[in-house]
Amino acid sequence: MPEPHQIDNAAAMARLRAGLQQRGLAEVPSGPVDDEPSPDEPGHPEYHRRNRAEWAVGRWETATPPRYLRARADHPDVTAWAEQVAADPTTAPALLLTGTTGTGKTHQAYGALRLIAETGPRTYEVMATTAADMYGRLRPGGTDRGTEAELGRLCRVPLLLLDDLGSAKASEWAEEITYRLINERYNRCLPSIFTSNLPARAHQDNNGRPLGPNLASVLGERIVSRLAEMTTVVAMTGADRRLQRRAV
Repeated sequence: MPEPHQIDNAAAMARLRAGLQQRGLAEVPSGPVDDEPSPDEPGHPEYHRRNRAEWAVGRWETATPPRYLRARADHPDVTAWAEQVAADPTTAPALLLTGTTGTGKTHQAYGALRLIAETGPRTYEVMATTAADMYGRLRPGGTDRGTEAELGRLCRVPLLLLDDLGSAKASEWAEEITYRLINERYNRCLPSIFTSNLPARAHQDNNGRPLGPNLASVLGERIVSRLAEMTTVVAMTGADRRLQRRAV
């Protein structure tokens, strides 16, 4: 037999439905109500992921030169790397893009950083610079922060793009700076992208003679050995896209 309060509740609901029907209003649902937030409402994980992504893309745009603001990574190895970083930056390798001038290395690198931002990571801090600009800032008097402070920023930033590695004039000082940077980021398990016009090691002719310069001859075997251990190497091929665009 129903309890008295159950009878009272049923009678109240019946009167409420009758009143709503008289006014032409929808009937109150009799079952449980789904009051969970939708993806467009605060409280839903997707809502907060979208907000993080919007903020991160803004950070990416701040760090990206105007020429690369439309960059989109489409090389499968590059997009796979970006997905690894987004899933777990502490286990993702670094990325080394090699290839001759104009093969799209810098475009793919900035595009990869954007892909990571679009996933809505919990944190997104990025620095992007060329090797030549980095050495310029790290030389005595190159920055108000001082060499050690500036190098520390490069070593600790969660995401780093170092473009045109091996393009600056070789010296013992540059080799030492480069090794410290790469080794520190390796030890901290911080994702990095390096691009270079040079292969990691020299290609050889049929007689075993090196064909042209390479990263090992410019930066030294110590750095290239570390890069070989910590990076996924992607060789970019094809004609110089800049020259192709001018010819059109």
